[in-house]
Amino acid sequence: MTSQRVVIAGASGFIGQRLVASFREEGASVSTIGRSGADARWGDQEAIDALVDGADLLVNLAGKSVNCRYGPANRAEIVRSRVETTEELGRSVRAASTPPSLWINSSTATIYRHAEDRPMTERDGEIGTGFSVGVATAWEDAFFDGDLPATRRVALRIAIVLGDGGALIPLLMLARFGLGGPQLDGRWPTSRTRRTAGTAHDLGARGGRQRFSWVHLDDVVGTVRFVRDHPELDGPINVSSPNPTDNRGFMRTLRYALGRPFGLAAPRWMLELGMFILRTETELVLKSRWVLPERLLHAGYRFSYPELDPALRDIVAARSLPMSTESR
Repeated sequence: MTSQRVVIAGASGFIGQRLVASFREEGASVSTIGRSGADARWGDQEAIDALVDGADLLVNLAGKSVNCRYGPANRAEIVRSRVETTEELGRSVRAASTPPSLWINSSTATIYRHAEDRPMTERDGEIGTGFSVGVATAWEDAFFDGDLPATRRVALRIAIVLGDGGALIPLLMLARFGLGGPQLDGRWPTSRTRRTAGTAHDLGARGGRQRFSWVHLDDVVGTVRFVRDHPELDGPINVSSPNPTDNRGFMRTLRYALGRPFGLAAPRWMLELGMFILRTETELVLKSRWVLPERLLHAGYRFSYPELDPALRDIVAARSLPMSTESR
């Protein structure tokens, strides 16, 4: 694979940086697309066309972080940064004299409904409603739009990614300061504006029992490689551990990984106030995400981190390494 040409869009993010490093360690020639510091910038169609033409693999991870308040400006940018970049890459693939044989686009496991009754798979999962689901469906619609006979397309419906970055960091901080108990849903008044925008979260699972689907960063990278090497795979694929937990179990395992046996629970009113101060949304911790990677398992993928406790202990240990060890 040393002559492989890989193009990664959104390479400056948490997942993208690891993916770039992984492919370069493998000996591939990696080019990047992004807002700045990349080989091609968004909006420069000619430069993007040149990178995509002749590439063996195109991976798109671009998109504004959803870790923000869902006001009008942020909602518009969350959608635009996913749909428009995907459409831009689609134009390049169609224009290429030698299009990439595989295009992998990021998606999200949030596309499924709030699920407490059963897990969601690619075969029988039910698409949900609301703003976040609308973003995911618009993203996938843009990706699968039109005919690309020479290019296999795979949308990765990625669960919450655990690694030294992303969603895990604020949870680590909470646990270290004694606030690592479960996040408890409850009743909370919702404005008509938020209901119209689809950003309201209605009372769901009690007692911190909302399901928590997760995946270790190493298995996101492993899935990309696995999909590359298995041409029978196309369409949507769930990228999540085969052993999801719930919020209460996740926070307990996180505390133990940190050596913090005790953690205060956070009721809904406290979450709403805290998330407002932190400029993010309670949906990120209160929605019940119950997803299983049925297609990956059937195809034979073996997870490096199928269980939560070893996954969290690996990340905590890596963050505890001295700087001199990390830099070698």
